[in-house]
Amino acid sequence: MSGRDDERRRALLDAADRVIRREGPEVSMAVIAAEAGITKPILYRHFGDKSGLYQALADRHVRAVVSRLRQEFAAQGVPAGERARRTIYAYLDMISADHELYRFLFYRAGAEDTRTRSRMVAVVRGLGEELGHLLAHEGLAADPVRAQVLGHALVGMVQATGDWWLDHPQADRVEVVDGLASAAVAVISSATAT
Repeated sequence: MSGRDDERRRALLDAADRVIRREGPEVSMAVIAAEAGITKPILYRHFGDKSGLYQALADRHVRAVVSRLRQEFAAQGVPAGERARRTIYAYLDMISADHELYRFLFYRAGAEDTRTRSRMVAVVRGLGEELGHLLAHEGLAADPVRAQVLGHALVGMVQATGDWWLDHPQADRVEVVDGLASAAVAVISSATAT
């Protein structure tokens, strides 16, 4: 693709981001196109189809989330409990800062498009695997299989609780983080004891 096409795609993704944040996850493709000052067929021409737009938005946002979470849970010289707390806080911070976009990608786009759903599932699964490898490498699980089980369980627990928390904004973020971090530490502690 030429630099001009890349620039145009970025501008279209910026428009999609703006309108999703403003209107919510159920925004129509026609409204996204209007925000960009074009028609829906022209929007699709840039991305192939609706699925292409979903994929481009997922790629754009998921990379930043994964990078930040990796940085937090792999921090050297930080005790496991504090790393858990920092990672969970970072995750909740990111999904709450962009909750409409998060819901759009994980629920709307994932429900409408199998490729996007597969991409989002692969991201969550990949984080679980990475965390499992980290737990095994640091001797925080009795064996590699248990480490993988724990990695996936912890990632799933945090994601499910984050979804609940977005629907219950009155719940104090610090309490949610502390509860999740305590649960993670308890699970990890029991895994090293057996």
